[in-house]
Amino acid sequence: MPTMAELMDALPEPIEETAAQPRGPLPEMLEAWSLRPVPVGWFRRMRVLGSLQAQVGAAYLFHWLRGWFKDADENKRLLAETHWRNAIRVLDSMSYLRGLAMKVGQTLANFPDIVPREFVETLERLHFEAPAMHWSLLKEMVHSELGDDPENLFASFDRRAFAAASLGQVHRARLKTGEDVAVKIQYPGIARTIREDIRNLLLFMLPARLSRDWENAKEQFDDLRIRLERETDYELEARMLAKARPLFREDDGIVVPRVFPQHSTARVLTMERLEGVHLEQFLAANPSQHQRNEFARKILHAWYRLMYAGRLYYADFHPGNFLFMDDGRLGVIDFGYVMEIDDEIWNLFRKMDRALTTGRRDDRLDAIRHWTWTTDEPPTSERMRLCDLFADWCWRSRYHRGEFDFGDEADFREGFDLFLEMVRRRHTRARPITPMISRQQFGWRAILYQLKAKIDVAPIAEEEIRVTGWDRSDYAHNHENHRNGG
Repeated sequence: MPTMAELMDALPEPIEETAAQPRGPLPEMLEAWSLRPVPVGWFRRMRVLGSLQAQVGAAYLFHWLRGWFKDADENKRLLAETHWRNAIRVLDSMSYLRGLAMKVGQTLANFPDIVPREFVETLERLHFEAPAMHWSLLKEMVHSELGDDPENLFASFDRRAFAAASLGQVHRARLKTGEDVAVKIQYPGIARTIREDIRNLLLFMLPARLSRDWENAKEQFDDLRIRLERETDYELEARMLAKARPLFREDDGIVVPRVFPQHSTARVLTMERLEGVHLEQFLAANPSQHQRNEFARKILHAWYRLMYAGRLYYADFHPGNFLFMDDGRLGVIDFGYVMEIDDEIWNLFRKMDRALTTGRRDDRLDAIRHWTWTTDEPPTSERMRLCDLFADWCWRSRYHRGEFDFGDEADFREGFDLFLEMVRRRHTRARPITPMISRQQFGWRAILYQLKAKIDVAPIAEEEIRVTGWDRSDYAHNHENHRNGG
């Protein structure tokens, strides 16, 4: 797979907003990217997205017209080339915009065999290889937040970022007390861009204002905006890390990094540095099925432990947030997009647990009605039928009771197609946190799909749920009857 530098060297002519970017030798080009500040202002950001949409649409139209004069094999090659060029355009624009726009690109990169392969292989770079801030911008940010330059605050500080993504970039450093750390530094102005991108998204959805569910959709976008803005508060993330870290024991094989508060603020976060590789590098080493399954189990144990023991809903499942360590441990390194579960949502999870445990359609429909506020909807309605099919897809690996093949492409595609059909028919009325839940659901399934994991989910859930103290006797018997055909 080409490197980020090679992809950037092959970029097509830039869009209007980046037209001033110099072309030429790669070092000068990288320097220009690093000096570009994140664009702010809703109109400016919308113009970039609008230009990108026009270029991508024109490219596919041109491919369609060329296809009239080419044979099937040549047409297939040209389509792959069009996919790749458009993925580069998207990579260019999203790397420039960062923030919410880049998160959309990261999400697309999670869907191999759903999104064109050329898009996936290119947009995977958005997880860790976005062009970093120039040293001068970074130095100014650190001085503003911590009161001094990085060279004076740390025993050593690597000027080159080893990871850069949607909200900030990460540098290796060493504290004067000897600890190796990772310092996450936020891009200037990134919190403002989130509000502007949500505003632009709502403008694109103007026709939906005529639907009866518009107010509910607006509530969901408001909740999404609030949670993404919270992700820019590194002090909040530090509290989530401090709450999550004690939940795991050494023999769990799951590690949450320690925070160093004296070197952290709302826009700079200094954490213990964990050494490991990300999913792409792990898979490139051709791991055994046993290794794949063990890491998949640890990912689910981490998720369930956070949810059941910590009442923390970890929603940011993308490959950049997990480290596969040489000694078999799993590092969970990003806690920006985490929700503390209040009593209302906890009680809804209780209803879901019943459906997840029994696998019965009646229990599933009861959970759906409480989640979507459709208590008067008949089970035969089109909305309930689609919601039920999607919920069944989401939950079947849990009540399947036995080894579940997460690498099944048909199963993975089924969930994606059902979700798109629900959106197309506007069957999206649900509680405000639904976008967060949906993102988490597709995120963990996408990672386990790429791992081609084959594991039994139920024992993992049962082990972690014991800490809740939930009395499940009222439906445990029903579950046994259901399994036995009763």
